[in-house]
Amino acid sequence: MPQRYFLQLSYKGTNYHGWQIQPNAVSVQEVMEDALSKILREKIDVVGAGRTDTGVHASFFILHFDSENGIPKNLDIVYKLNSFLPSDIAVQKVWPVDSEAHARFSAASRTYHYFISTEKDPFVTEISHKYLKPLDVDKMNQAAQKLFNYTDFTSFSRLHTDVKTNNCKIMQAGWTQRGERLQFTIKADRFLRNMVRAIVGTLLEVGQGKLSIDQFCAIIEKQDRGSAGASAPAQGLFLVDIEYPENITQGRY
Repeated sequence: MPQRYFLQLSYKGTNYHGWQIQPNAVSVQEVMEDALSKILREKIDVVGAGRTDTGVHASFFILHFDSENGIPKNLDIVYKLNSFLPSDIAVQKVWPVDSEAHARFSAASRTYHYFISTEKDPFVTEISHKYLKPLDVDKMNQAAQKLFNYTDFTSFSRLHTDVKTNNCKIMQAGWTQRGERLQFTIKADRFLRNMVRAIVGTLLEVGQGKLSIDQFCAIIEKQDRGSAGASAPAQGLFLVDIEYPENITQGRY
């Protein structure tokens, strides 16, 4: 019977067309499957905790895979993978789990950060969104708090996706400012495709004074993607945490 493993990794998404394998484009999933298959000397398919879009980063990501032969006890799989993988993907931990544990469906919550640089800084070009216009951060925070009043986020979802529901439970949402850098943190039980970037883009319109807080709420209530703001650029978005039941995460750190 195959042994299932969870693997914790992080990656800079700049050079990848997102997580999911696709034709004629390099993805993180493809790179991970190739590395694991060569090291374990068997065909390995991996399942990720979610799908990050082109250019989106993950400082914390989980995948699972099944191995017919298992990881040899004398193999330091983390060291071997990190030696094999490119510099923009790093593995932190690999551990065995029950066959029912699932990287995507067992997750209880996910947390994202979105970073905005309010000055030109060449060192954060690929990991934040340069935004030089003045922003009312307090008003953006007031609008962000309104997200807790809703569960249907169709207005912030990419069109024509294959999900059965656009309902999500948001547990945390807010902006913090450290010097010339803004950070938006949002945590929910699940996210729709493009949801965080669409929320950020619409909150930026609130911060510019283009939308009132009441208008922000009206956009959510319309359940129409066309009424919301443009999506914020991918490079500012990071998946930073995924929570699982304790029986899965034992030995995670």
